[in-house]
Amino acid sequence: MISEILDYNRKFVEERGYERFLTDKYPNKKIAIVTCMDTRLVELLPAALGLKNGDVKIIKNAGGTITNPFDSTLRSLLVAVYELGVTEIMVIGHTGCGVQGMDSREMQHLMKERGIPEGNINLMKHCGIDLDSWLHGFDKTDDAVNETVDLIRNHPLMAKDVVVRGYIMDSTTGALTPL
Repeated sequence: MISEILDYNRKFVEERGYERFLTDKYPNKKIAIVTCMDTRLVELLPAALGLKNGDVKIIKNAGGTITNPFDSTLRSLLVAVYELGVTEIMVIGHTGCGVQGMDSREMQHLMKERGIPEGNINLMKHCGIDLDSWLHGFDKTDDAVNETVDLIRNHPLMAKDVVVRGYIMDSTTGALTPL
């Protein structure tokens, strides 16, 4: 499958398909969006919000949440604010999220089934990584979005003039509901 993608890429570059996407690194709308990596949102989210290439910074991860005040998502937001001029942040969860109800013990079981030795899992625990916490899901998407909004707003390094709001997107229609 990757080889097909690479073949397509070569053709895309040769035919100068990139020209319609040309922009710079600064978001035109001065907005950063934290959202889920769900495949349903790849095209739906920008289309439903009327976004084009260059408009916003989109940061995606499993669940569209921040689980640690010093994780890469928060680091990216700080870069967006201080280096790229972002003045507003949208946290967008979505209906039917796979992280909702995710069970860390089940994931560890699946790791073992895929050949990860028990010793590797135990090593993480002995290094101070609480896998049960790190790999946990959430019960309610709106609660997870609200917790992420609160974490961003109250982060000691986040500028207080940055507007931070949370939303839930319908994974089918793209309808956005403010929280």
